[in-house]
Amino acid sequence: MTDAARRGPARWLPYAGAALALCLAVLALVAMTASRADGADPDAGSADAGFARDMAVHHQQAVELSFIVRERTDDEEVRRLAYDIINTQANQRGMLLGQLEAWGLPKSSQRPPMAWMGHDMDTDYEPRDGALMPGMATDTELDRLRKAKGKDAEVLFLELMTEHHRAGVDMAQGAVDLADDPLTVRLAQGMVRGQRSEMKLMADMLAARGAGSGR
Repeated sequence: MTDAARRGPARWLPYAGAALALCLAVLALVAMTASRADGADPDAGSADAGFARDMAVHHQQAVELSFIVRERTDDEEVRRLAYDIINTQANQRGMLLGQLEAWGLPKSSQRPPMAWMGHDMDTDYEPRDGALMPGMATDTELDRLRKAKGKDAEVLFLELMTEHHRAGVDMAQGAVDLADDPLTVRLAQGMVRGQRSEMKLMADMLAARGAGSGR
């Protein structure tokens, strides 16, 4: 049996795990929503809704980056980190979209990204080359990762994901400070803790590969 054949079933594990994570996220959201005290739901212009929409987009790219690197390296440490990111952020993304659904709000908006944080995207950040928000990889960087292999792919992924997490932590902290819905605040707090922990891990992984923590 060839190496590719032996790895065949394993290549599908992240997809199955992400699907399971989404199912668990929906179940968890239903349970939390059922236990929530009665009160007015956030409106479309709230920090809660803005955070849910923007972080869902941010998480989607993190999942995409993680799937790409799993195809570009056989390093088990990097593949394990990517697998964890896929499952964690697919789960959280499902919860964010589920919240919008529960509130009866659209999953997209005509408002600029991060306007709910008081950011002026004309002066604070200029979307470019597919990177809609701070920390997001550009289309060019995604193409570079798809073409890289081995250690080069590992280092590029870790650098891109470090920037992605750094901006994600800033956004999640914004939700902790500005959101009103208790579930949103707790979810954002968990993101801050989890992504800070992964940033420390990625700094160590980059150092072990003779690279820094920035692009």
